[in-house]
Amino acid sequence: MPKLPIISYKILAKKLRKAGYILIRTKKHPVYFCEEKNLTIPVPMHSGDVPKGTLRAIISEMEISIDQFCNL
Repeated sequence: MPKLPIISYKILAKKLRKAGYILIRTKKHPVYFCEEKNLTIPVPMHSGDVPKGTLRAIISEMEISIDQFCNL
């Protein structure tokens, strides 16, 4: 099993868009929506990198493996 990558919030947003999620709201936190899965994912935006626990939770919500996430 590969290690989680250390990525910034901008890179996470790009990967979500590549996976088919669209930005639907940007008030407090950007929220992405995937119509195929009927799933919304809030992405907290802070300075620095995405914490590993948050990234792991987002990947599990997307229902993909870490390998698939890294290849986006």
